[in-house]
Amino acid sequence: MATSFDEQTRTKVGRFNVSGINHLALVCRDMQRTVDFYEGVMGFPLVKTIELPNGGGQHFFFDIGNGDCLAFFNFPDAPDAVPGIASPDPQTFFDPSAELTTAVASMNHVAFNVDADEIEEMRERLIAAGVRCTPILNHDDSPRGIARDNHEGVFVRSVYFYDPDGIMLEFAAWTRSLDANDVRHEPDAATSAVAVLAD
Repeated sequence: MATSFDEQTRTKVGRFNVSGINHLALVCRDMQRTVDFYEGVMGFPLVKTIELPNGGGQHFFFDIGNGDCLAFFNFPDAPDAVPGIASPDPQTFFDPSAELTTAVASMNHVAFNVDADEIEEMRERLIAAGVRCTPILNHDDSPRGIARDNHEGVFVRSVYFYDPDGIMLEFAAWTRSLDANDVRHEPDAATSAVAVLAD
């Protein structure tokens, strides 16, 4: 199956005319299991496969829409996952009091954009496929950040779940346009920052 990379339909932003995510590269333990999940359960077409030189593993790309891809490396000697440091811990995440914090430079989760009027159906399809997931969470600007019900202050609705390697995924549905009123907090600065500079 072919994927489309039509740049004419993509919005470009910033000083470098970026038009979205080309690909996000993650690491899996078992490429066959990853293909089974992302192509089989999620329905993302596998569009490119690479055998790395010198027995270095594989690099596979899945089309996630709009010319964007989700890619996976499968390194034969990759270290084990470190839940709670490099990623949220799938053993505790479904506890409402679970810790979401992960280490600096970690990949916390991947959110896939879905239509707001389809998110309930998306959750039901995950459940039917045997994928454990959260209830639909209504993110708003309340002190808790989540409302029990969808209301006019909700800006995105989410369902969270995990892939077979413990990578946290999200279906995220914007419910309204964001404007200048949505940018109202000053960024925090680290108390002891270490600069990483390009050569």
